Amino acid sequence: MSDRAADIHAIRDVVALYCRGIDRLDFDLVRQAYHDDGIDHHTGFDGNVDEYLSWVTKSLEYLSGTMHFIGNHHVDFVGQDTAISETYVMATHWGRPGSGPRANFTTGARYVDLMERRAGRWAIAERWAVREWTRPDAFIAPEQPGPRGTRDADDPLSVLMKRFGL
Repeated sequence: MSDRAADIHAIRDVVALYCRGIDRLDFDLVRQAYHDDGIDHHTGFDGNVDEYLSWVTKSLEYLSGTMHFIGNHHVDFVGQDTAISETYVMATHWGRPGSGPRANFTTGARYVDLMERRAGRWAIAERWAVREWTRPDAFIAPEQPGPRGTRDADDPLSVLMKRFGL
């Protein structure tokens, strides 16, 4: 794999790490996606990464879950250790029972990220979560019993990773 291909893979992995952290409420993973002095711009929020983590933690408390899907991803390099990453994202949010219709929605967005490699590690220096559209959703109970995602140590991914000491 060429150096640039490895860089692109590492940058995309930062975006995937962020999404996993948000969906599983693992804010240590979310924090790892940013440099210590990272900045975030979301709908309803502008500030540094620590302020963002406090804000997003409170924002997600009233939801039962989220699921982020990563789509198109493109990286433009601006020097050896700086890149602009654009990632298309669809994120579904569902509220707790009785939380009202505004808690249930899918949104289409783009993560426009200024990525920097520092000390050999790619991470977000500044992010713009550009919301393109939002659609209200109606959620129904699953039709059959089976594995369900949770936002704690009982999630199948967490159970499997713990089994192997990860």
